[in-house]
Amino acid sequence: MEAGVQEGIGKVNATTGLIALGANLPARGISPENSVPAAMARVAERVGGTSKKSALYRTSAFPAGSGPDFVNAAMRVEWDGRAEDLLAILHEVETYFGRTRAVRWEARVMDLDLIGLGDAVLPDPETRAAWSTLSADEAARVVPDQLILPHPRLAERAFVLVPLADVAPDWVDPASGRSVATMLADLPAADLAAIRPFEAATE
Repeated sequence: MEAGVQEGIGKVNATTGLIALGANLPARGISPENSVPAAMARVAERVGGTSKKSALYRTSAFPAGSGPDFVNAAMRVEWDGRAEDLLAILHEVETYFGRTRAVRWEARVMDLDLIGLGDAVLPDPETRAAWSTLSADEAARVVPDQLILPHPRLAERAFVLVPLADVAPDWVDPASGRSVATMLADLPAADLAAIRPFEAATE
């Protein structure tokens, strides 16, 4: 299915869920440019309802030189359950594609992050604010032991915001009051230039 195409039947009282995907290693014998769309399809099937998928983007691994380029994408889904249950589905899909969690910032066969769920601020506004104000060094060293929503580093991550703008440009971070489009526009030009539309190899 082409990027941006909606599928399924809308749920009653569903909430918008935003998911970021990335991979830079083959999974189940297929390359990231094929495994990421396959993961999106699997998430859509597990979640049900209406979903919207971004285009694919190529991003350099972080830190620089630590591995092959990532293929990144985003999804917008409808979800009428708890955030923790949606996250559990994402972890199931990661496991299906062979994801392990041995080292942070490691090369990955599949990475699915729950970025936001409607106007939820979890676990509470104070905790979320504390995580969002960590320095870059602290954020790289410390891993939260609970789900933090919206993702506390969302406004800094071009590789998340660029695909998200394909599927939910008007979604507003309930903690900051800023839309995806606004956060994207505020990023440095150099950050945006580093996120490249994926182009399949030609023979």
